[in-house]
Amino acid sequence: MSASLTLLNKRAIVTGGSRGIGAAIVRRLSADGASVAFTYLANSDAADSLVDEIAVNGGKAFAFRADSSDVEGLQGAIRQAAEKLGGLDILVNNAGVLTHAVIEDVTLADFDKTIAVNVRAPFFAMQEAARHMQAGGRIINVSSNTAVRVAVPGASVYAMSKAAVTSMTRALAHEFAPLGIAVNAIQPGPTTTDMTDRGEEMKAFITGMVPAGRMADVSEPAALVAYLAGPAAGFINGAAITIDGAMTA
Repeated sequence: MSASLTLLNKRAIVTGGSRGIGAAIVRRLSADGASVAFTYLANSDAADSLVDEIAVNGGKAFAFRADSSDVEGLQGAIRQAAEKLGGLDILVNNAGVLTHAVIEDVTLADFDKTIAVNVRAPFFAMQEAARHMQAGGRIINVSSNTAVRVAVPGASVYAMSKAAVTSMTRALAHEFAPLGIAVNAIQPGPTTTDMTDRGEEMKAFITGMVPAGRMADVSEPAALVAYLAGPAAGFINGAAITIDGAMTA
C-alpha cells in the first residue's frame, strides 16, 4: 500500500475496472487506502485476479458483473457496491467503448452502443451513486482528449460521446456542488492499453503526434484520478483536465 494513504477509509466504485486504465485506477485507489468495488463486463478471470491481487497487497476489492449499456443492471451493481462497502465516497466512470470508422461505415448499432456505454451509462451511474454519497464525495469521469481536438479521421462518434461526457461533467458540477460533491473529468490522450494496441506501425504513428514522444502509462491517468479523489482537490469542481503529453496544447 501507499505510504500516503490519502484515501484511507474511503469507499469507491470504478466502472469498467478489470483491465486497462480502469484496473490501474482500482490499484491506485486501493494503494491509497480506499476500499474499491468495480464493474466488469465479461472477463470474470481478470476480475477475480484483480480482486486477489488487491487482497495480497493488503487492500479490499469487490467485483460486480454489469453491462454498462444496461442502465438498470449498472445502477443495481452500484447499489450492491454501496451496500457491501457501507456507502460510497468516490465514483469513477471509466467504462467505455471505442468506435473508429469514417461516417459512411458507421452503423446505427455502432452509434447506439457508443452513446449507451459512453454517455448514458455515466449519467445514470452518477444519478445512482449520488444517492449513496455524503458531503465530500467525488465523481470523476474518464473522458478523452478527443473531446478537445480530433487528430485523425474516423473518430466522430467516439469524440462526440466524450465531448458529451465533458459537458455533462461541467453541468452536473453545478447541481452537486451544493451537496458538497465534486464532479470532474480527466481527458487522457493516447495511453498504452489493449484498446490502443494496433501494432507497432500504428503505435509509432500515434506517438509521433505527441510532443512528449510517447504514450501514457496507465498509472498516469490513474494518479490524476487519485488526486482528484483526495482531500487536496476539494475545491476543484467542474474541471476537465487533459493528460496527453501536450498533444492538444
